[in-house]
Amino acid sequence: MSAVLLEVDDLEVTFRRSAGPGRKAASVPAVRGVSFQLEAGTTLGIAGESGSGKSTIARTLMGINKPSGGSMRLNGSDVGALRGRELAQYRQTMQMIFQDPYDSLDPRMKVSETLLEAIKLRKDKPASPLAEVYQLLDKVGLSKSFASRRPRELSGGQRQRVSIARALCVDPRLILCDEAVSALDVSVRAQVLNLLKDLQEDLGLAYLFISHDLSTLRFMADYVGIMYLGKIVELGTRDEIFERPQHPYTRALLSAVPEPVVVDRTVRLPRVRLTGEPPSSTNPPTGCSFHPRCPLAQEVCRTTAPALRMTSSGQLAACHFAEPEQVVAEA
Repeated sequence: MSAVLLEVDDLEVTFRRSAGPGRKAASVPAVRGVSFQLEAGTTLGIAGESGSGKSTIARTLMGINKPSGGSMRLNGSDVGALRGRELAQYRQTMQMIFQDPYDSLDPRMKVSETLLEAIKLRKDKPASPLAEVYQLLDKVGLSKSFASRRPRELSGGQRQRVSIARALCVDPRLILCDEAVSALDVSVRAQVLNLLKDLQEDLGLAYLFISHDLSTLRFMADYVGIMYLGKIVELGTRDEIFERPQHPYTRALLSAVPEPVVVDRTVRLPRVRLTGEPPSSTNPPTGCSFHPRCPLAQEVCRTTAPALRMTSSGQLAACHFAEPEQVVAEA
């Protein structure tokens, strides 16, 4: 089995909303008690509606947002306790690829300047930094001629390849992909996804892959977590989530995918229509957060929050009506 690279335990992230015209100051819990593990060389996909907390997790791991509770451990080291040189080394171990490559690249800098700036941060400086730039461009499928270009001279797919090359500059072990292909055309998206797969196989990379596109996660992820209103409501292997979903929210998301989704390899998932909008993070519902929109909701759902527990299918699901794991008594 692969070694655990990243451990997130009971992560809490709360933002403070200032008072404004017609509204009071409030605390907004964006991530509420999220826990998961990511093994070296594997991909964990995170899916959910806008505002579910997916990107907040990635930005908190990178240190852009500050956690308000819980812990994050990378290679066994408590991320919250890192300072100085240790913190700088941590940031090289984990890199991030953002959704819009045009916004995340400096429009004034040539591609070579962008990559050289990152290469300078490495502890083991290459003998020829420019040769390293050319090697990185080759890894992401770009020729040497791209080194002298600026972002405005590149297509969306080419810019994202440069963003991937920049992430690779410091030899990371984990890359956070925050909707990394959602801004690309479908054909270009497939090329970039295949590139990420190839790089993972060649370099042993781990990915935390955030996407609203379940088809993308089905192709990329080894494990999948489904988020709703700041919580993980279902977590399991790709096959468990896509073939035997246990949470009604997961079933609703999968039923909205245009291509047919198969449950237990023989039964087609029926169309599930959700009513209403996701509730406000500042005033979440009592009990199960999903109950106002859930077709299975009963009184227990309105009063008692379900725990994330093992189901008979093997994954974890936070639903009172998910099939529990069967416990066999020893003779």
